[in-house]
Amino acid sequence: MLKRRLGTSDLFVSEVGLGSMSLKTENEKESIEIIHKAIDGGMNFIDTADLYEFGLNEELVGKAVKGKRDEIIVATKGGNRWDKDQEGWRWDPSKTYIKTAVKESLRRLQMDYIDLYQLHGGTIEDPIDETIEAFEELKKEGLIRYYGISSIRPNVIREYVEKSNIVSVMMQYSLLDRRAEVEMFDLLSKQHISVISRGPLAKGVLSSNWKNKIANGYLDYSSNELSQLLPEIERILGNQRNTSLALRYVTTPSVVATTIPGPRTVEQLNDILQSYDQCKNITEHQLEEVKALTKQHNFTAHL
Repeated sequence: MLKRRLGTSDLFVSEVGLGSMSLKTENEKESIEIIHKAIDGGMNFIDTADLYEFGLNEELVGKAVKGKRDEIIVATKGGNRWDKDQEGWRWDPSKTYIKTAVKESLRRLQMDYIDLYQLHGGTIEDPIDETIEAFEELKKEGLIRYYGISSIRPNVIREYVEKSNIVSVMMQYSLLDRRAEVEMFDLLSKQHISVISRGPLAKGVLSSNWKNKIANGYLDYSSNELSQLLPEIERILGNQRNTSLALRYVTTPSVVATTIPGPRTVEQLNDILQSYDQCKNITEHQLEEVKALTKQHNFTAHL
């Protein structure tokens, strides 16, 4: 699997990484198998977060990659402070909390350092300078190698681009959600900050199983619109996979370092790996044809 440099860091991440949010501890055996197969398939980037199953997801990832630390790049996220009874959480980007949270993540992951630590959200009202100070101190302490943010708020992204040393921005991006492409890619590219694309399969709407995924529509695509659009896309693709198209589309922009689909089953992971192997067969002409059928979204809030 091809690798790309993450921003200005010395991390080279696989074009397709593993989003672990859908992996559940109740299915630990299969979840660990998915992580191992992903690594064997060339995925060297694994993304988790302290909020996923209130820390259990980090524990799962840590258990699965034990003995494989040198083979992988681990990313996690913090900033959501959950209640002691784990019935809810609140946003806390304070320096004190961030520096405490990262140590808890390290404990759960059973690691000495985190390759990429990301702010898991954020608003323009946050104490942004204080949050950045926390990240910079964590770098100096050797607890994290680099940091980034996970956000779809243009105003927050611009603040971090201007004030911090982020190497990446994780944001939702797919053929059916082109907001980031329209409004943020130029800025991030000029600043040599990479995009980590989440949601490349648009909740399965861009998979071969799309007929079972469109009942509620997707963003501002209605179910009826999708039922007309997707067969037309399949006509353009011929015998090529929908998943191949989804992966090809999001990895085409040079600003995107990696995309992180989140398989729940081994079968879904196999489809992703096989589709990646075939995605380069999709031509530029096919990409342009398909792109012309989709909507050019714009962000409407937090500008």
